[in-house]
Amino acid sequence: MTEKIAVLGAGSWGSVLANLLAENGHDVRLWSHNPEQVNVLNDQHENPKYMKDFKYSEALIATESMEDAIQDAKVILIAIPTGGIREVANQAGTILSRLNQVSLILHATKGLEQVTYKRPSEMIAEEIPETNRRGIVAITGPSHAEDVARKDLTAITAASADESHAKEVQVLFNNDYFRIYSNDDIVGAEFGAALKNIIAIAAGILVGLGYHDNAKAALITRGLNEIKRLGVAFGANPFTFTGLSGVGDLIVTATSVNSRNWRAGNQLGQGKSLDDVMSDMGMVIEGVYTTKAAYEMSQDRHVEMPIIESIYKVLYENADVKVLINGLMQRDMRSELD
Repeated sequence: MTEKIAVLGAGSWGSVLANLLAENGHDVRLWSHNPEQVNVLNDQHENPKYMKDFKYSEALIATESMEDAIQDAKVILIAIPTGGIREVANQAGTILSRLNQVSLILHATKGLEQVTYKRPSEMIAEEIPETNRRGIVAITGPSHAEDVARKDLTAITAASADESHAKEVQVLFNNDYFRIYSNDDIVGAEFGAALKNIIAIAAGILVGLGYHDNAKAALITRGLNEIKRLGVAFGANPFTFTGLSGVGDLIVTATSVNSRNWRAGNQLGQGKSLDDVMSDMGMVIEGVYTTKAAYEMSQDRHVEMPIIESIYKVLYENADVKVLINGLMQRDMRSELD
């Protein structure tokens, strides 16, 4: 059954998800605040800044009018960096109120808000009136936009406090190369999505320094333990971190050159400054900001997170990463299950 779906955010992930939905037969409106980007998407079916050498479906319609995108949309997908969630959700909420419309709100954002430590779904809940949303669903898991664009086999999670909403999302997205599983633990799914970016930076640093598979495996395994520890402190189901939005997303992000966070860490490991890395990347490196939020949260909740604390010191205190690695390896001996 064809549904009208609004996708807010025409970066790599938002545009590829919009394209997938359009190819699934839905009436999709992709919103961008950039009129030039909108024109290129509609006229040439390309998005060269974010997805080079990829042709979008002619059925996908881009617009610079958020109201045109949202009007009559049964589902609204927000796919923008964490720092812009509040502003875009507030605009969407104002439009929904003016139209007296109720929509299911999805988001595909992986991060935590600075200062407040809030997850994307919490920010959305504060900015879009409850009377104008049927529910909030987080879409997350091991998925690079580039691989989805080339129709690589992909499995991710749709998580919502009301699992019936997650199951609704499954119907919209599922096809022969893209599969969504449902989950009722949105807290765990969002923590896994956000914190894996920190471990991806650490993995890139290790490779930049010349370390190999043993080091990466140790980092990913112990990093997952820290992610789970903090998520559980905030009410997450520990089993969520063994699934697609936990270990799955961590593996793909911490081992792939397609990951901006991994590439950023790799450049840091090779001796570049953080300012130069962020300038060269040209796109948001979510893990840099999430590191600060996660470190402050761990301090506030007294959760031990030595790897994430070390990455915080590298990024924000200009600490010597080699000294920190030595410190991690020389910590007091303990049980793996402690």
